[in-house]
Amino acid sequence: MKVNGNECSIVMRTTNHEFYVPYAEETVREAVSFLAEETPIEGDGNFKAIQKKSGVTGCIVTPLTLKTVPYLFYIAFGTAEKPTFKSEIRNLYGSLLKLLLLEDSDRFNVIQDRKTERRIFINCRINGFEFRVEREQPVKLKLDLCGENTAAPFLYTDPIINEIGERFDSNYVDYWINGKENHFIYGLTILVKKDKGVKTEIWIRRNIEKENDVPEKIDELIISARLLNDKYEFRSYGLFRITLKKLVFISDETNVNSSDTVIGSLRHCVMGDVFASVFSSNGALL
Repeated sequence: MKVNGNECSIVMRTTNHEFYVPYAEETVREAVSFLAEETPIEGDGNFKAIQKKSGVTGCIVTPLTLKTVPYLFYIAFGTAEKPTFKSEIRNLYGSLLKLLLLEDSDRFNVIQDRKTERRIFINCRINGFEFRVEREQPVKLKLDLCGENTAAPFLYTDPIINEIGERFDSNYVDYWINGKENHFIYGLTILVKKDKGVKTEIWIRRNIEKENDVPEKIDELIISARLLNDKYEFRSYGLFRITLKKLVFISDETNVNSSDTVIGSLRHCVMGDVFASVFSSNGALL
């Protein structure tokens, strides 16, 4: 089930913040399990089960904006260090977020407003996420949600303020491999699964007209996204970077049978650390 942004609103609550989440689609719903009664040896052989609500499941896909990047990365990655004041650039702070090695992360609440009803899912967590950069598209984050508590009515009737903010765009994303800028990459997807540990893969989409443009072994890959608005101090506020260490080549997923443009995708497994640097205009704890 997909819900358009003009029909539904999503608000997230962390320990320190409550913020509106602009999104492209969402499938947040109650998880359903079944209490099964096995068929008897004799009789009609019909399988019987009782439906039981068992928490929350689904996902939220949202474009990353100037206001939501620090909080969404904190929810996805799982841990953050205290913001560091950048004294040489006036009122600017840098936050370092590291991908939590454990399966669990800080809990948060999700408020879902479908116009006709409002519901709240409490104590949700992330069991995986995808960071997506696609050609001519906003940079997006897909959060896979899970939780043990079923939805409850949200009784507050105050209107939800949809503060969207400026969005990061794929046209202003740069890629650095082993300290050298790479101009052949035009998009990528980072896939993180938190199930009995953390597994991280990255799919790199590149121009295949050049040979050996992306090495099989990558010691460091830096993804840098920025907003080109002169009002941001030294063009640093309005910037985030994701750094991945020790990428090991798995396979070449290039689709040469496509009737359209040939898609050249390389699949790597991330064996080292994954962390993000986010710059903001205040030093509030995430």
